[in-house]
Amino acid sequence: MTFLLHPPTRPLFQRQAGNPIISSDQLPYAANAVFNPGAALLEDETVLLLRIEDLRGISHLQVARSSNGIDDWRFDPEPLLSPDPDRHPEEVWGCEDPRLTWLAERDEWAIAYTAYSRRGPLVSLATTKDFRTVTRLGPAMPPEDKDAALFPARIDGRWAMIHRPTPLRGGAHVWVSYSPDLRHWGDHALLIEARDGAWWDAGKIGLGPPPIETEAGWLVMYHGVHLTAAGPIYRVGLTLLDLADPTIVLRRSDEWVLGPGAPYEREGDVGQVVFPCGWTIDQAADRVHLYYGAADTSVALATATFSDLLAYVERCPQPDRRRESDFAR
Repeated sequence: MTFLLHPPTRPLFQRQAGNPIISSDQLPYAANAVFNPGAALLEDETVLLLRIEDLRGISHLQVARSSNGIDDWRFDPEPLLSPDPDRHPEEVWGCEDPRLTWLAERDEWAIAYTAYSRRGPLVSLATTKDFRTVTRLGPAMPPEDKDAALFPARIDGRWAMIHRPTPLRGGAHVWVSYSPDLRHWGDHALLIEARDGAWWDAGKIGLGPPPIETEAGWLVMYHGVHLTAAGPIYRVGLTLLDLADPTIVLRRSDEWVLGPGAPYEREGDVGQVVFPCGWTIDQAADRVHLYYGAADTSVALATATFSDLLAYVERCPQPDRRRESDFAR
């Protein structure tokens, strides 16, 4: 095992001074919590697709829009995705944790979200052009599976999706699967394995926001769950995947780059949680806006310099095994 002996001299991510930027008391209707939003840049505004948990405990997905991506959020009058158990029984207990990917080939956004029912959580897909109307594609993976997002372009002629199945035995790891048409998925491969022991990402990991294409590789953020005597702690780290073959992990951070520290991240419905599902990247301005759920209660924002993130992950250690799926077979 190799270690990065020189962590960054300052935090990569800076919390927005006005955090949390969205809380349930700002919503146009009563709700228990708002958290874990997907994020997109659409024309001249930032769109967040919020997970809102109602007073029954059932979640739906609601659009919020802002001209600067920080404040003055405007909420659409109706949810974009509400559970539709008559036609989609996999959603009877809610729609959760969306990730948004622009598919230029199809000229539309893909929404990967968790559909939850008595059968367990599974990955469902939907598409939209404007976040005002939506087309459901239905389940992509069987339960138990979640934390999914599409790559923005085909890889070797096929769509690719990162997701996190939960096995009956062993840890919960990140996988990648492929599809010719966004409906039929196969060639499943282990992508990133949770570490063992005392590590911050031991035992259970999952994807954060969708992967970002860079010259150095696919930039991926993932969360790790560290179990302690007081309960789990959710933190996030970075990894870099090969552009042509994302099953090859080029770099992986030893340290977490963002973890619960502020009061709104430590205390809430589920304390000690930072859970990002969306980021917006402005490479011309060298800026990253990371949107995350804080303690499963509110939405917070952290900012970073894009070039700093990329330089940091390129200095991270190379994994002992570059392709986890080779070891798994």
